[in-house]
Amino acid sequence: QVQLVESGGGLVQAGGSLRLSCAASGRTFANRPMGWFRQAPGKEREFVAAISMSGSTYYADFVKARFTISRDSAKNTVYLQMNSLEAEDTANYYCAATVQNYGSVWLRQARNYDYWGQGTQVTVSS
Repeated sequence: QVQLVESGGGLVQAGGSLRLSCAASGRTFANRPMGWFRQAPGKEREFVAAISMSGSTYYADFVKARFTISRDSAKNTVYLQMNSLEAEDTANYYCAATVQNYGSVWLRQARNYDYWGQGTQVTVSS
């Protein structure tokens, strides 16, 4: 059974940083695309960042070089380093994985992911 477990969320002041982790179990995603999405109350889930099979990274425009997605294949874990956090970044952050070799366009769409974590809450106080 595949499981994605996020951690690292919490309460932080504007301008601060957090690093989210997503640990996969049940199968290896070391060479599979993985992504981060977020959902704020009353809003739709939106793409944040993704990393492809080859290690290419993709980001939503609102990230503006503040976030960095990376992976540790040996640990079957993907990370999201978030710097210069803003109140608008407050949301529940979800990790996702797919077994397909998708490119940048497909990885920005939540429907193309096969597995999802339960989410970790990030709250940024202004």
